[in-house]
Order: sequence, then C-alpha cells, then structure tokens
Amino acid sequence: MTGTPLLEFDPLTEGVLIKRYKRFLADVELKDGTVVTAHCANTGPMTGVLHPGGRVRMRYAPSPKRKLAWTWEQAEVPSSDGGFCWVGINTSLPNRLIRAAIEAGCLSNALGAIAGIRGEVPYGENRRSRIDLLLTPNEEAPDQRPIYLEVKNTTWNDGPLALFPDTVTERGQKHLQELIDVLPAARGVLVPCLSRPDVLRFAPGDSADPRYGELFRQAVDAGVEVIPCAFSFHTDRVVWEGQRPVQAHQSPVL
Repeated sequence: MTGTPLLEFDPLTEGVLIKRYKRFLADVELKDGTVVTAHCANTGPMTGVLHPGGRVRMRYAPSPKRKLAWTWEQAEVPSSDGGFCWVGINTSLPNRLIRAAIEAGCLSNALGAIAGIRGEVPYGENRRSRIDLLLTPNEEAPDQRPIYLEVKNTTWNDGPLALFPDTVTERGQKHLQELIDVLPAARGVLVPCLSRPDVLRFAPGDSADPRYGELFRQAVDAGVEVIPCAFSFHTDRVVWEGQRPVQAHQSPVL
C-alpha cells in the first residue's frame, strides 16, 4: 500500500520564494524572472518550512471568482536525513488526503471497514463545532460505533519527529476535549496528517503549546485513538507513505 498515489493533478509550477506577508500572500519568482503573488492557504507560523530563497511549487488556476491566480502548494525544506524533501503547506488539502487514504483502504487496519464518510458534520456542545470526517462502519465491522475523526495538518519537525502544534492553538485544545466527549458512545480519532515524508514518528508540540500536550495525553488515556499518516509530495501527485507511531511527549520522559 505504501507508495500508492492518492491524489493526482496537473503539474505544479516551480519558483523561488521571495517572501510571505500578511499571512495569506507570498511573492514568488518564476524561472523566467517574473514575480507573481500567490495565495498562501496556511494561517500558521509555518515553523521550519518557511524559507525565503527556497524552491516552492504553485498551482495556477485563474478564475473571475479568485483574486489571485496562483496558490502556493508545496515548499522544499531540509529533510531529517540531511538532504531535502517537499512539504505540503496548503492546509485545505489534508482532509482530502485522509479521506482518499480511507477510501483507498490505507487505514482499514486501524479503522476497520468503512461504509460511509461525511464531512464537516455538526457535533459537540450545542452542535457548534464541525468534525472533519464522520465515518460509518461497514455493517460487518465488529465495532459499530460511529467514528469522529479530526485531521491536523503537521509540517513542523525536530529531526525525524513530527510535531503538532507549532504555536498555541485554543481551537486544537477544544477539538481534543470534544473527541474525549464523544467517548464511549463513539470512537474519537485524531489523525495528524504528516505532510512530509521524512518523519518517522509523531508527538505533541509541548514546547509550542504545553496545554495541548497535557490534553493530548489526557485524550489518549481516555481512549482517543491517534493515527499519524505520512505523505510525500511530488510535482503532479501526493503519495501515501504509511502510518507512523506515536510518542506521548515531545522530549522522552526520563
């Protein structure tokens, strides 16, 4: 199953990042010297993957409904093995990737057979939150509980260790509590979408958000399942690289 292309698309256009600014904008120089402004679909600090002067890949999709024809999709970064690798930075992509992985059977060992997938379903206190994916087990599955699955785009790393979050996230803390709250009537599942192929395991980013780390461990102890999924990013496709193990703390506890 590893190496399976999950998403395929028209080849992206390569350029060199000049700067990212106002959170949503990035200036990129194309190979012919032209400078274009691309939409940056990532509101976070992009710790460890923001490298002015580095290579990036963009999608070109002009439309009267879009202010910008270019969207920044990938960035080349130093990899944990001493070389370079491409990272997916568009935070609108992980939900599609995880859904594609489920539909391709990549997570059948962890989730069981799935009969249905619904996105953005209201849940939580007063139904004011929306779960990324609500899964319905196949009628032959031994566990018939619905599966509430929350996806977290993960690009920050410390060597081979993938980390989320890279900044304080009250929203992420809230999502952990809500996953705890669906138990035991349903399964609560956190899927860190590891948008880079060079990481070998996952841990909560305690140094960036200590409270998230505490809630993460409480959630695991309560029965929330954590399934880190790794992907590699290419100019015309995204490829499944398999599941990764979980480490409870960012730094090993002595």
